[in-house]
Amino acid sequence: MYQESVQCVEAEIDFVEATYKEIRGNEARFLREDFSGTGQTSAEWIKRNKKNKAWAIDFDEEVVQWGIDNVRSQLNHPENLTYKITDVRYSGITKMDVILAMNFSYFLFMERQTMKDYFVSVKNSLEPTGIFFLDAFGGYEAAKELTEERECEGFTYIWEQATFNPINSQMQCYIHFKTDKGEQVNRAFSYYWRLWTLPELQELLLEAGFSQVDIYWEGTDEESGEGDGVFQPTKIGTADAGWVCYIVALP
Repeated sequence: MYQESVQCVEAEIDFVEATYKEIRGNEARFLREDFSGTGQTSAEWIKRNKKNKAWAIDFDEEVVQWGIDNVRSQLNHPENLTYKITDVRYSGITKMDVILAMNFSYFLFMERQTMKDYFVSVKNSLEPTGIFFLDAFGGYEAAKELTEERECEGFTYIWEQATFNPINSQMQCYIHFKTDKGEQVNRAFSYYWRLWTLPELQELLLEAGFSQVDIYWEGTDEESGEGDGVFQPTKIGTADAGWVCYIVALP
């Protein structure tokens, strides 16, 4: 249910491939997915080209094993996907064309120095022509205590922002699921993290040694008023209630 309701790995890898090609003029081959969970994004990378290789990094053994059994096992070239159970800051997986930190997982680093240390480790793990891709979320409802529901095929996805502390920007969030048959899966996923702002993240990436940091903002569909799925680099965003963007950092 998480994979179907939260992740859209096809669109994510579409963006990574196109942006890398636009910036570097060639195609990336080596990808590291930090905070990988089941490694579904890495698997999508492997599916795109038999020359592609990916490393999925996470320290949750149970989730990684699920990925090995259910994600890697379905690949035509499973040998091209390597899982490693470790802290993303000390994975030892270097010389990467692309490193990903998606689904806001890096928000679990609460302190400024800890986040900077992670960014330094990423920079040191990239090729000189590599690119670091992150996503971020915000908006004036991001700091509210709220619950949102979204209908999916066969179940309802429920996002809860249970608490928010404005003094340190730390928040407790949960994902719940409710099947169409009425079965409840409460607190299927729990996140205690810091709501980082884009200025903070850009400053930290530059302090960590990245030479250029760009924000890719989603356009708006004129008919629906919703996001159109097209992300472009910009210096000016819109003051939406909730937004998700990509951060693209060059070493």
